[in-house]
Amino acid sequence: MFVSFGPGDDVLHTGQFMQEEVEYNLIHLIVENGEALRLRTEENDLLFAHAAGRNSWLWLSPELAEERRRSLVRELAEMLEDRELPGVNGTLETGRLFADAYGKLTGKSYQVRMMMEAYHCPEVQLPHGVSGKLQQAGPGDIPLIAGYLAGFVQDCFGTESAPEDHLDYAAAVTASGKLRLWIDRDQPVSMVNLAHQSARQARINEVFTPREFRKHGYASAAVAALCAELLSKGVTPMLYADAANPDSNKVYQSVGFKRTGSIVDLRFQ
Repeated sequence: MFVSFGPGDDVLHTGQFMQEEVEYNLIHLIVENGEALRLRTEENDLLFAHAAGRNSWLWLSPELAEERRRSLVRELAEMLEDRELPGVNGTLETGRLFADAYGKLTGKSYQVRMMMEAYHCPEVQLPHGVSGKLQQAGPGDIPLIAGYLAGFVQDCFGTESAPEDHLDYAAAVTASGKLRLWIDRDQPVSMVNLAHQSARQARINEVFTPREFRKHGYASAAVAALCAELLSKGVTPMLYADAANPDSNKVYQSVGFKRTGSIVDLRFQ
């Protein structure tokens, strides 16, 4: 039987979930959305979270027996048969298990959009010899940030967009006080964003350096400086990296990030 849960639910602090909390960190963000569908089993061995228009996330306890794992996923898929799901994120085994069950009921096929490596940084390694400093972005940086975001989307997803398309988001993320710029000789050269913070972890994303400023260690320095700030507050930094991008993975590993597992992004069609 499935029941609803919220951000203060004990299920998010059980030993079973915390074994894979880094991989499933994004569930914390979805659960804060009061309009999202948030389901768990009474035994706390399955979590499902889905915000409208976004991929759903499915966690199954690593301690589940195979028979119960398949039974729970079938039951969940039957409950969601009439719900429009763009896709599902989870471990490769969990994602495919749900996608197969949901596909049999809806006639939808699926494909892998991206494999993501999940990392956490229990101890940061500050790079040496990189000039500059990390600075919180301000209102005057919004046009620059919009351009950086267009470049970030191009690098990550191969999608071309104009800086003007990102102005609203650039303004919002700047106003949040979470976006940082690495400044060298009064020139912004890289950015890093603190996307979300939960009780034990803080998720970093939107790390970007324009091509003309690459190969100087700016991204490594920016990420490391933000990690040091978070660790000083007792929060462990984490992030997701595209498994197909070895350069970004090397950047994160060089400043102390340790891989904990992989997450698949499956899209229905």
